[in-house]
Amino acid sequence: MRYRKLGSSDLEVSEISLGSWLTYSGGIEADKTRACTEAAFDAGINFFDTANVYGQGVAETAWGEILSSRPRDSYILATKVYFPMSDDPADQGLSPQQIGKQIDASLARLKTDYVDLYQAHRFDPTVPIEDTLEAFQKVVEQGKARYLGFSEWTPEQIQTAIDIAGPDLFVSSQPQYSMLWQAPEAEVFGLCAAHRVSQIVWSPLAQGVLTGKYKPGKPVPEGSRFASPDMAVSQDLVYSDATLEAVQRLAPIAEQAGMSMPTLALAWALRRSEVASAITGASRPEQVHANAAASGVELSDDLLAAVDRTLGDTPVTEPALAPGAQTGITHR
Repeated sequence: MRYRKLGSSDLEVSEISLGSWLTYSGGIEADKTRACTEAAFDAGINFFDTANVYGQGVAETAWGEILSSRPRDSYILATKVYFPMSDDPADQGLSPQQIGKQIDASLARLKTDYVDLYQAHRFDPTVPIEDTLEAFQKVVEQGKARYLGFSEWTPEQIQTAIDIAGPDLFVSSQPQYSMLWQAPEAEVFGLCAAHRVSQIVWSPLAQGVLTGKYKPGKPVPEGSRFASPDMAVSQDLVYSDATLEAVQRLAPIAEQAGMSMPTLALAWALRRSEVASAITGASRPEQVHANAAASGVELSDDLLAAVDRTLGDTPVTEPALAPGAQTGITHR
């Protein structure tokens, strides 16, 4: 496993990280969650990404049970705040009250005194940005988080936060990014790189589509992510006849290069220096090890050109608003 520096922080994160978005929030059983987490450590993965909203605390609780048995300095832990945590309309967003409440709840579930990275899961245009930034800074001042990040903010929101709080406020951005979803390259990558903000990308395998297991015109395989209603919530982002057909055209390219489809897809995401880590999900330990094998794989220019030709105009390349994201900024 290779490691990359996370933005302007002193954190060295594994190129492949383990996420808990749909799997460990209730999508798979506790024993499989533990097995996958142990496999991650075996593979050299040191970066674990979760969020309070994943299963309304279920994913954090699961990892609290598992990770707390290990030395705290043996892993880098990230979580997030923004999405609704209950039926109470006030129990969401990035108000100072909500940030203060949710960091404490996350730490309790994770059984730790601090997280290494605390992220704004989306931007909250209903709260003055100054209030939000000050609340996040307070979390760091209190020692409850070492560093701060954001997920799926627009370039305008990113730039405004930097203008207000300075370039060292955030160390990471977490956008969706894969061969099929290249939108962040248009604006976000360059803006963040100019301010030493790294990308930790979600869904680099396009929720499993880039593994090649979903075939055009065929039912989804039994036991796969999209066979589960709980885990198919964002299927429409990447799942269509056009994308499935494009992925089937990629398969011979991967085979000729002597690598699996997941390795090709993950190495493709990691080809960019702006990307510090690719967040992967896994429901079986062997998937963790297979994903980890992509670390350090170099793709030739000829191979990358072949990928571009094969995908054609299938990928999303223009700036796109993420699910749950909103434009706009409110000031005090």
